[in-house]
Amino acid sequence: TPPPNGPMISITSLGVTPKTLTVTVGAQVTFVNNDSRPHFMQSDPHPDHTDCPEINSVGTLNPGQSRQTGNLTIVRTCGYHDHNDAENANLRGSIVIQ
Repeated sequence: TPPPNGPMISITSLGVTPKTLTVTVGAQVTFVNNDSRPHFMQSDPHPDHTDCPEINSVGTLNPGQSRQTGNLTIVRTCGYHDHNDAENANLRGSIVIQ
């Protein structure tokens, strides 16, 4: 499978890369799980996931899977985290929409 085009966040055993990603209004971001375990990516705050619901469409990614957010249509900064490891700072990041 070819790598996704456009903005992308990679998840590895070391965490998410990049920690902060800047995109234009209307963009979608692809999360790619390059780790050997599943990750459940959700919008902040934990456990409500209400700040940027477009991120919640990523959901659970098994190893090797990728999935896109919904269209990010509001200028803002969206925090996200791995719901199953919410306190792990390495699995927290933000998407800046401008």
